[in-house]
Amino acid sequence: MKFSHKTPLDVFLNMLFERYQDKVPAVKKITKALIDQGVVSSQEEIVNDHIAFRTLGVPHLGIQSFEQIFLHHGYQKRDYYYFEGKKLNAFWYAPPSGQYPRIFISELIVDQLSSAAQDIISKYTQHITADPVLSLNLDNGEEIGEFFHTFLWPLPTKQDYETLLNESEYAAWVIFNRYYLNHYTISVHALMAGYNTLEEFDAFVEGLGIKLNNAGGVVKISGDGLLKQSSTVAEMQNATFADGETMLIAGSYVEFAERLILPQYKNLPVEHIKAMHRRDGFETNNADKIFESTYTGQTKS
Repeated sequence: MKFSHKTPLDVFLNMLFERYQDKVPAVKKITKALIDQGVVSSQEEIVNDHIAFRTLGVPHLGIQSFEQIFLHHGYQKRDYYYFEGKKLNAFWYAPPSGQYPRIFISELIVDQLSSAAQDIISKYTQHITADPVLSLNLDNGEEIGEFFHTFLWPLPTKQDYETLLNESEYAAWVIFNRYYLNHYTISVHALMAGYNTLEEFDAFVEGLGIKLNNAGGVVKISGDGLLKQSSTVAEMQNATFADGETMLIAGSYVEFAERLILPQYKNLPVEHIKAMHRRDGFETNNADKIFESTYTGQTKS
């Protein structure tokens, strides 16, 4: 995933990806191995299925704020997803053209948390009295790129982080990482034979010594059997909190997706298969388990 810097969208997507891959060693490790094996010749050849962001459902933030950036650049809002156990809402957004990734934006339903957790989140976000996206020049790619890495609220204390972690690992991740890119996703079906099924690609990744998320099974399969997803376990990072305390916490990860050919197109010659012939969208049950790539059940097992 790298773009030519021709448009503001190219610029801020590149800024996001460059900082993300610098903090998630698995990205470069997988890319290097694919190049070494002759599967691709560069990062640019890897098709990015989607990128994902996490947000807080509080006034002036959340999906309704964050989505404006992508809607402005031609993305179209699609299906809604609800994650009851994790207390999340989410939508996905279709790109303006096939060269760009889908976007998946989730949001913590803060008012479903305990009063203690709500109070902590409010303490850090209550100073935000206007939608910060409204102050951006959405035609300036560099300004948007910097916005994704701007601290909209202060760093939490370790105690506040751990209190949130015990109730909602999603809340803890967002309160520390903010709008940092949660993951990018390799479209394995776009790779060469031997690497273009999820089972083959997972074996390749595990052969590099990279641990995969096994929540609900390593391969998460949609009800219709046409969307398969898996992911690495989040990279651990040494976090320094507002009180100077430190601890290892979950950062970001890499996802892999295989979109199978829709039944009505199964007889098309392989060379005629395009993105439109494959399963689109997402699946609640798959995504529910992918979220756990940053959860302690995975990172500490």
